[in-house]
Amino acid sequence: MQNFSKTPFYEIEEELYKQVKELQEKEIIEFQVLNPDTATSTYNGNEISIKDESYIYRGYKTWLDLAQNLYCRMLTPKLLDDENFVAIRYEKLTQDSFHASGAEKEEKYGVDSIFSCIHKNEEAGFLHYFTQALQNVKLSSRKRILNLGINSGDEFELIKKVAENFEALELVGIDYCNSAIETAKEKFAKDTNIQLLCADINHLNELNLGEFDLIISIGTLQSSNLEYNKLLMSIFQNQLSRKGAIILAWPNCRWIDGEMIYGAKMKNYTFSEMSNLYKDVNFAKKYLQQKRCRVTITGKDYIFVTATSIQ
Repeated sequence: MQNFSKTPFYEIEEELYKQVKELQEKEIIEFQVLNPDTATSTYNGNEISIKDESYIYRGYKTWLDLAQNLYCRMLTPKLLDDENFVAIRYEKLTQDSFHASGAEKEEKYGVDSIFSCIHKNEEAGFLHYFTQALQNVKLSSRKRILNLGINSGDEFELIKKVAENFEALELVGIDYCNSAIETAKEKFAKDTNIQLLCADINHLNELNLGEFDLIISIGTLQSSNLEYNKLLMSIFQNQLSRKGAIILAWPNCRWIDGEMIYGAKMKNYTFSEMSNLYKDVNFAKKYLQQKRCRVTITGKDYIFVTATSIQ
Protein backbone atom coordinates (compact mmCIF):
# COMPACT_ATOMS: atom_id res chain seq x y z
CA MET A 1 0.00 0.00 0.00
CA GLN A 2 1.40 3.39 -0.98
CA ASN A 3 2.05 5.82 1.85
CA PHE A 4 1.03 9.39 1.00
CA SER A 5 1.25 10.78 4.54
CA LYS A 6 4.23 12.99 3.63
CA THR A 7 3.57 13.47 -0.09
CA PRO A 8 2.57 16.87 -1.59
CA PHE A 9 -1.03 16.79 -2.76
CA TYR A 10 -0.18 17.59 -6.38
CA GLU A 11 1.93 14.44 -6.57
CA ILE A 12 -0.81 12.36 -4.93
CA GLU A 13 -3.41 13.57 -7.40
CA GLU A 14 -1.12 12.99 -10.38
CA GLU A 15 -0.24 9.46 -9.23
CA LEU A 16 -3.83 8.45 -8.47
CA TYR A 17 -5.07 9.74 -11.82
CA LYS A 18 -2.63 7.37 -13.51
CA GLN A 19 -3.58 4.43 -11.32
CA VAL A 20 -7.35 4.88 -11.54
CA LYS A 21 -7.13 5.13 -15.31
CA GLU A 22 -5.76 1.58 -15.36
CA LEU A 23 -8.43 0.17 -13.02
CA GLN A 24 -11.43 -1.82 -14.16
CA GLU A 25 -14.88 -0.59 -13.12
CA LYS A 26 -15.61 -1.49 -9.47
CA GLU A 27 -11.93 -2.15 -8.73
CA ILE A 28 -10.69 -0.73 -5.43
CA ILE A 29 -7.50 1.18 -4.73
CA GLU A 30 -6.10 1.83 -1.23
CA PHE A 31 -3.43 4.21 0.07
CA GLN A 32 -2.18 5.30 3.47
CA VAL A 33 -2.57 8.86 4.82
CA LEU A 34 -2.43 10.64 8.15
CA ASN A 35 -5.62 10.01 10.13
CA PRO A 36 -7.61 13.28 9.89
CA ASP A 37 -8.81 12.70 13.49
CA THR A 38 -5.28 13.26 14.81
CA ALA A 39 -5.96 17.02 14.76
CA THR A 40 -8.83 19.49 14.80
CA SER A 41 -9.23 23.10 13.59
CA THR A 42 -6.33 22.41 11.23
CA TYR A 43 -6.20 23.48 7.60
CA ASN A 44 -5.03 21.13 4.87
CA GLY A 45 -1.29 21.22 4.23
CA ASN A 46 -0.23 21.97 7.80
CA GLU A 47 2.43 19.73 9.27
CA ILE A 48 1.57 17.46 12.19
CA SER A 49 4.38 16.10 14.34
CA ILE A 50 4.04 12.53 15.64
CA LYS A 51 6.95 10.88 17.49
CA ASP A 52 9.32 13.54 16.15
CA GLU A 53 8.29 12.94 12.54
CA SER A 54 6.35 15.42 10.40
CA TYR A 55 3.31 14.46 8.35
CA ILE A 56 0.98 16.50 6.15
CA TYR A 57 -2.56 16.99 7.45
CA ARG A 58 -5.56 16.64 5.13
CA GLY A 59 -9.20 16.33 6.16
CA TYR A 60 -11.75 13.82 4.90
CA LYS A 61 -13.44 16.44 2.72
CA THR A 62 -10.31 16.63 0.57
CA TRP A 63 -10.32 12.86 0.08
CA LEU A 64 -14.05 12.97 -0.80
CA ASP A 65 -13.48 15.75 -3.32
CA LEU A 66 -10.57 13.87 -4.86
CA ALA A 67 -12.69 10.73 -5.16
CA GLN A 68 -15.27 12.69 -7.17
CA ASN A 69 -12.59 14.19 -9.41
CA LEU A 70 -11.32 10.68 -10.13
CA TYR A 71 -14.87 9.36 -10.78
CA CYS A 72 -14.56 7.09 -7.78
CA ARG A 73 -16.70 6.28 -4.75
CA MET A 74 -14.99 6.80 -1.40
CA LEU A 75 -15.46 3.71 0.73
CA THR A 76 -15.21 3.56 4.53
CA PRO A 77 -11.57 4.25 5.52
CA LYS A 78 -9.76 1.59 7.55
CA LEU A 79 -7.84 2.31 10.73
CA LEU A 80 -4.35 0.84 10.52
CA ASP A 81 -2.39 -0.80 13.32
CA ASP A 82 -0.99 2.59 14.16
CA GLU A 83 -4.21 4.57 14.66
CA ASN A 84 -2.48 7.78 13.60
CA PHE A 85 -2.89 6.53 10.03
CA VAL A 86 -5.79 5.31 7.90
CA ALA A 87 -6.20 3.55 4.58
CA ILE A 88 -8.28 5.64 2.16
CA ARG A 89 -10.24 3.39 -0.20
CA TYR A 90 -11.65 4.33 -3.61
CA GLU A 91 -13.88 2.24 -5.87
CA LYS A 92 -13.87 3.17 -9.55
CA LEU A 93 -17.38 4.03 -10.76
CA THR A 94 -19.09 2.35 -13.67
CA GLN A 95 -20.56 4.42 -16.48
CA ASP A 96 -24.06 3.55 -15.24
CA SER A 97 -25.57 6.96 -15.91
CA PHE A 98 -29.03 8.04 -17.07
CA HIS A 99 -27.26 10.82 -19.04
CA ALA A 100 -25.98 8.18 -21.45
CA SER A 101 -29.26 6.28 -21.61
CA GLY A 102 -30.52 5.36 -25.06
CA ALA A 103 -34.14 5.33 -23.92
CA GLU A 104 -36.81 7.29 -25.72
CA LYS A 105 -36.99 10.85 -24.44
CA GLU A 106 -40.35 10.32 -22.72
CA GLU A 107 -39.06 7.33 -20.74
CA LYS A 108 -35.46 8.44 -20.13
CA TYR A 109 -36.90 9.87 -16.90
CA GLY A 110 -39.61 7.23 -16.51
CA VAL A 111 -40.45 4.77 -13.77
CA ASP A 112 -38.09 2.09 -15.14
CA SER A 113 -35.20 4.45 -15.83
CA ILE A 114 -31.97 5.00 -13.91
CA PHE A 115 -33.27 8.50 -13.15
CA SER A 116 -36.16 7.01 -11.15
CA CYS A 117 -33.59 5.69 -8.65
CA ILE A 118 -32.47 9.25 -7.84
CA HIS A 119 -33.97 10.83 -4.72
CA LYS A 120 -32.87 14.46 -4.61
CA ASN A 121 -34.29 15.03 -1.13
CA GLU A 122 -31.71 12.57 0.21
CA GLU A 123 -28.83 14.64 -1.19
CA ALA A 124 -27.48 17.33 1.15
CA GLY A 125 -26.25 19.33 -1.86
CA PHE A 126 -29.86 19.66 -3.07
CA LEU A 127 -32.04 19.55 0.05
CA HIS A 128 -30.34 22.37 1.96
CA TYR A 129 -30.60 24.91 -0.87
CA PHE A 130 -34.12 23.94 -1.96
CA THR A 131 -35.36 24.23 1.63
CA GLN A 132 -33.63 27.60 1.85
CA ALA A 133 -35.35 28.72 -1.37
CA LEU A 134 -38.77 27.69 -0.01
CA GLN A 135 -38.09 29.74 3.11
CA ASN A 136 -36.98 32.73 1.02
CA VAL A 137 -40.26 32.80 -0.92
CA LYS A 138 -42.29 32.48 2.31
CA LEU A 139 -43.90 29.21 1.27
CA SER A 140 -46.77 29.40 3.76
CA SER A 141 -47.95 32.67 2.22
CA ARG A 142 -48.43 31.05 -1.19
CA LYS A 143 -51.78 29.57 -2.17
CA ARG A 144 -51.32 28.10 -5.68
CA ILE A 145 -48.08 26.34 -6.60
CA LEU A 146 -47.06 25.06 -10.04
CA ASN A 147 -44.20 22.59 -10.55
CA LEU A 148 -42.92 22.24 -14.12
CA GLY A 149 -41.11 18.94 -14.66
CA ILE A 150 -42.34 17.32 -11.46
CA ASN A 151 -41.36 13.74 -12.43
CA SER A 152 -42.25 11.54 -9.41
CA GLY A 153 -42.78 14.48 -7.06
CA ASP A 154 -39.67 15.07 -4.88
CA GLU A 155 -40.44 18.79 -4.56
CA PHE A 156 -44.04 18.25 -3.48
CA GLU A 157 -42.88 15.66 -0.93
CA LEU A 158 -40.70 18.28 0.73
CA ILE A 159 -43.38 20.96 0.55
CA LYS A 160 -45.79 18.55 2.24
CA LYS A 161 -43.32 18.17 5.12
CA VAL A 162 -42.36 21.82 5.62
CA ALA A 163 -45.49 23.82 4.74
CA GLU A 164 -47.39 24.87 7.85
CA ASN A 165 -50.62 25.09 5.86
CA PHE A 166 -50.14 22.29 3.36
CA GLU A 167 -53.80 21.27 3.20
CA ALA A 168 -54.78 24.84 2.31
CA LEU A 169 -52.43 24.90 -0.68
CA GLU A 170 -53.37 24.03 -4.24
CA LEU A 171 -50.52 22.27 -6.02
CA VAL A 172 -50.29 21.44 -9.71
CA GLY A 173 -47.49 19.30 -11.16
CA ILE A 174 -46.76 18.82 -14.86
CA ASP A 175 -44.44 16.39 -16.65
CA TYR A 176 -44.36 14.91 -20.16
CA CYS A 177 -43.37 11.44 -18.87
CA ASN A 178 -46.56 9.47 -18.32
CA SER A 179 -45.06 6.71 -16.15
CA ALA A 180 -43.48 9.30 -13.83
CA ILE A 181 -46.81 11.11 -13.47
CA GLU A 182 -48.61 7.85 -12.71
CA THR A 183 -46.03 7.10 -9.99
CA ALA A 184 -46.55 10.56 -8.52
CA LYS A 185 -50.33 10.05 -8.56
CA GLU A 186 -49.91 6.88 -6.49
CA LYS A 187 -47.60 8.68 -4.08
CA PHE A 188 -50.06 11.54 -3.51
CA ALA A 189 -53.28 9.55 -3.88
CA LYS A 190 -54.63 10.81 -0.54
CA ASP A 191 -53.71 14.46 -1.17
CA THR A 192 -56.79 15.91 -2.85
CA ASN A 193 -55.12 19.33 -3.10
CA ILE A 194 -52.55 17.98 -5.60
CA GLN A 195 -53.33 17.81 -9.32
CA LEU A 196 -50.88 15.99 -11.61
CA LEU A 197 -50.94 16.32 -15.39
CA CYS A 198 -49.06 14.60 -18.18
CA ALA A 199 -48.47 17.44 -20.64
CA ASP A 200 -45.84 19.25 -22.69
CA ILE A 201 -44.83 22.53 -21.03
CA ASN A 202 -44.12 23.94 -24.50
CA HIS A 203 -47.92 24.22 -24.71
CA LEU A 204 -48.56 25.37 -21.16
CA ASN A 205 -50.93 28.17 -22.18
CA GLU A 206 -53.30 25.66 -23.77
CA LEU A 207 -53.97 24.06 -20.37
CA ASN A 208 -55.71 27.20 -19.03
CA LEU A 209 -54.43 26.66 -15.50
CA GLY A 210 -54.70 30.27 -14.40
CA GLU A 211 -52.09 32.10 -12.33
CA PHE A 212 -49.90 30.80 -9.53
CA ASP A 213 -48.30 32.43 -6.47
CA LEU A 214 -45.23 30.19 -6.76
CA ILE A 215 -43.73 28.44 -9.78
CA ILE A 216 -41.02 25.82 -9.35
CA SER A 217 -38.92 24.15 -12.03
CA ILE A 218 -35.99 21.94 -11.05
CA GLY A 219 -33.64 20.70 -13.76
CA THR A 220 -36.21 21.07 -16.55
CA LEU A 221 -35.91 24.38 -18.38
CA GLN A 222 -32.48 23.50 -19.81
CA SER A 223 -33.97 20.53 -21.71
CA SER A 224 -32.99 20.45 -25.37
CA ASN A 225 -36.61 20.29 -26.57
CA LEU A 226 -37.48 23.63 -24.93
CA GLU A 227 -36.84 27.20 -26.09
CA TYR A 228 -35.52 28.32 -22.72
CA ASN A 229 -35.56 32.13 -23.03
CA LYS A 230 -38.94 32.25 -24.73
CA LEU A 231 -40.46 29.76 -22.29
CA LEU A 232 -39.21 31.55 -19.19
CA MET A 233 -40.65 34.86 -20.38
CA SER A 234 -43.98 33.21 -21.24
CA ILE A 235 -44.20 31.54 -17.82
CA PHE A 236 -43.56 34.83 -16.06
CA GLN A 237 -46.06 36.75 -18.16
CA ASN A 238 -48.86 34.16 -18.35
CA GLN A 239 -48.67 31.82 -15.35
CA LEU A 240 -47.20 33.90 -12.51
CA SER A 241 -49.41 36.19 -10.41
CA ARG A 242 -48.39 39.84 -10.04
CA LYS A 243 -46.80 39.30 -6.62
CA GLY A 244 -45.73 35.73 -7.25
CA ALA A 245 -42.35 34.02 -6.75
CA ILE A 246 -40.23 31.65 -8.82
CA ILE A 247 -37.73 28.96 -7.85
CA LEU A 248 -35.62 27.66 -10.73
CA ALA A 249 -32.74 25.21 -10.47
CA TRP A 250 -30.17 23.82 -12.86
CA PRO A 251 -28.12 20.69 -12.13
CA ASN A 252 -24.43 21.46 -11.70
CA CYS A 253 -23.74 17.75 -11.37
CA ARG A 254 -23.95 14.39 -13.07
CA TRP A 255 -25.50 11.23 -11.70
CA ILE A 256 -23.22 8.22 -12.21
CA ASP A 257 -23.33 4.75 -10.63
CA GLY A 258 -25.22 5.89 -7.53
CA GLU A 259 -23.14 9.05 -7.01
CA MET A 260 -23.94 12.73 -7.53
CA ILE A 261 -20.73 14.04 -9.12
CA TYR A 262 -20.18 17.81 -8.95
CA GLY A 263 -19.93 19.83 -12.15
CA ALA A 264 -22.13 20.21 -15.23
CA LYS A 265 -20.73 18.54 -18.34
CA MET A 266 -21.35 19.38 -21.97
CA LYS A 267 -21.10 16.98 -24.88
CA ASN A 268 -17.66 16.70 -26.48
CA TYR A 269 -15.92 17.73 -23.24
CA THR A 270 -14.09 15.27 -21.02
CA PHE A 271 -14.29 17.65 -18.06
CA SER A 272 -16.87 19.82 -16.36
CA GLU A 273 -17.74 22.87 -18.49
CA MET A 274 -20.37 25.27 -17.18
CA SER A 275 -20.76 27.96 -19.86
CA ASN A 276 -24.35 27.02 -20.74
CA LEU A 277 -25.28 26.75 -17.07
CA TYR A 278 -23.98 30.24 -16.29
CA LYS A 279 -25.57 31.65 -19.45
CA ASP A 280 -29.01 30.34 -18.49
CA VAL A 281 -28.69 31.40 -14.85
CA ASN A 282 -27.55 34.89 -15.88
CA PHE A 283 -30.45 35.30 -18.31
CA ALA A 284 -32.94 34.35 -15.61
CA LYS A 285 -31.37 36.75 -13.11
CA LYS A 286 -31.34 39.72 -15.49
CA TYR A 287 -34.83 39.08 -16.87
CA LEU A 288 -36.43 38.65 -13.45
CA GLN A 289 -34.69 41.74 -12.09
CA GLN A 290 -36.06 43.73 -15.02
CA LYS A 291 -39.50 42.52 -13.99
CA ARG A 292 -39.01 44.05 -10.53
CA CYS A 293 -38.05 40.90 -8.67
CA ARG A 294 -35.52 40.45 -5.91
CA VAL A 295 -33.26 37.66 -7.19
CA THR A 296 -30.78 35.44 -5.36
CA ILE A 297 -28.44 32.78 -6.76
CA THR A 298 -27.51 29.98 -4.38
CA GLY A 299 -26.49 26.34 -4.39
CA LYS A 300 -23.61 24.08 -5.37
CA ASP A 301 -24.57 20.76 -6.98
CA TYR A 302 -27.80 22.45 -8.08
CA ILE A 303 -27.78 26.19 -8.80
CA PHE A 304 -30.95 27.89 -7.57
CA VAL A 305 -32.37 31.16 -8.87
CA THR A 306 -35.03 32.41 -6.47
CA ALA A 307 -37.09 35.47 -7.38
CA THR A 308 -39.73 37.30 -5.37
CA SER A 309 -41.75 40.27 -6.54
CA ILE A 310 -40.97 43.67 -5.00
CA GLN A 311 -43.98 45.38 -6.56
